[in-house]
Formats: sequence, C-alpha cells, structure tokens
Amino acid sequence: MANTLRKLSAGQFRLMTNAYPVFLMGGIRIEHVADDWSSITVRHKVSGWNKNHAGVAFGGILSMMTDPFFGLMALWQLGDGHRVWNTTATTDFVRPGRGLVRVTMLMPPEDMAKIRGNLEVDGVSRTNHSADLVSADGELVARTSQELYVRKHSR
Repeated sequence: MANTLRKLSAGQFRLMTNAYPVFLMGGIRIEHVADDWSSITVRHKVSGWNKNHAGVAFGGILSMMTDPFFGLMALWQLGDGHRVWNTTATTDFVRPGRGLVRVTMLMPPEDMAKIRGNLEVDGVSRTNHSADLVSADGELVARTSQELYVRKHSR
C-alpha cells in the first residue's frame, strides 16, 4: 500500500486523506500539502459531532492531527527503499481546543539532510520533530513532539 500511496500527488493525497472516515468524522481536514512534501497544514473544527463532555476538542483528536504526518513527509522525500515510523509521540495540552485549531508541520531540507546523513553513517536515523497547534486567534492549544525512526528497507 505504501508504494501505491507514494504514487499520489500531494493534492491527490490531501483529497484521499480528507475522505478517510476517522478524519472525516473527527472534523480533521488537511488544508495544504506542499508539492515537495516539506510541509502539511491540518485543521480541526470543534463541533457537536466531535467535542467532549466539556464542549472542547478531545485530546486524542488533537494528537491525531499530527500523528502520521511527520513520518509521511519524510517517507515521500526519501522515496522507495525506506521504512519510517514514529517511536514516540507526546502532546502537551496547554489550553482547551475550541472552535478552529490548526497546525503546520514542517520537514524542511535541513531536517531531511540530517536524516540522510544519519542513514549514511549509522544505517538508521532517529530525529525529533515538533509542531504547535494553535487556535484561530493564534493562542497555543497544544505542542506535539515525535521521534521518527528511519532505516533503509531490505527486501
């Protein structure tokens, strides 16, 4: 399946992922995927369908907004022959998520250079990536951090 997904354009991936039932029902939408896979912006609209008993975003939904995306950005930029997965993920909740919550995750060339360098030297790479989830008025809602483990795939 991963090879099939990597054949999609950034726009096709965005449309397909937005139709994924878990994201769809959770109110999570990918707004933008950079053509070079260096950034992804995701939003969550808190509504009657997806708020908790206190009327705010579930913590799991806020965590889910970033869960797969750092790894996917690295995988698309590395290309075939690599395995990428999260080994740890943490979300620090700062304030309740109300209304619209947005996050932009970045995987810039310097991060990819570090991953590629680690692969050349050690055969594996462990890097940390973080992003801030913010409300519509720019207030910090949560901060997420993930460790990516990357290795070359032996077939």
